[in-house]
Amino acid sequence: MEKKTTKILIVEDEAKLARFMELELKHEGYDVVIAENGRIAMEKFHEASPDIMLLDLMLPELSGIEVCRRIRKVSDIPIIMITAKGEIMDKIAGLDSGADDYITKPFVIEELLARIRAALRRTAHEKTNTENDILSLKGLTVDIARRTVMFEDNEIELTKREFDLLAYLIRNKNIVITREQILNQVWGYDYFGETNIVDVYIRYLRTKIDDRFGVKFIHTIRGVGYFAKDEEENS
Repeated sequence: MEKKTTKILIVEDEAKLARFMELELKHEGYDVVIAENGRIAMEKFHEASPDIMLLDLMLPELSGIEVCRRIRKVSDIPIIMITAKGEIMDKIAGLDSGADDYITKPFVIEELLARIRAALRRTAHEKTNTENDILSLKGLTVDIARRTVMFEDNEIELTKREFDLLAYLIRNKNIVITREQILNQVWGYDYFGETNIVDVYIRYLRTKIDDRFGVKFIHTIRGVGYFAKDEEENS
């Protein structure tokens, strides 16, 4: 059986950069589709069914953030946000909208290729990993296949990154996990950003779960990392 070629949708309004990425990615054996604005990106996404998307943050018609949000309602394909901005809040905004990773302009093509490979590996792993489809932690239920989270009868809406972080913590409940381990497993081993992004997402989870329901799931070991505590196993 002939191996399926990975299709990449590049959403970039800078024509020279889009062409540069297209040539480099085709040279690496990828099939490439280009969209020059947010609205065309949505059309190309539905027409071409890409395997991964490289999405510029600043776009005409629809912003990269809005494109990402719309796609996340219907698909879990890997999305790498491309931005000229270096501020941590811009990076967080992209990740919080559902992006899997980000890369800041200007970048070298080798870094972009590494991020693409890492994102595709994570996706392949998620599709083949059927162990522990349902995770639980004292009233909290995480359905890996459906990507839903419930606390008793209450559904909790999480972004893709928040979901992956929570699932990783629960899979390793009662084990203290360092920020570096979390970055490697949730963001990918070749993540180049700041480690304090883990603290930001832990805070997001605490706001949506711990603070909302008055139950402390996520604990901090100062200077080391975090763990999800299951009191029943420790009793």
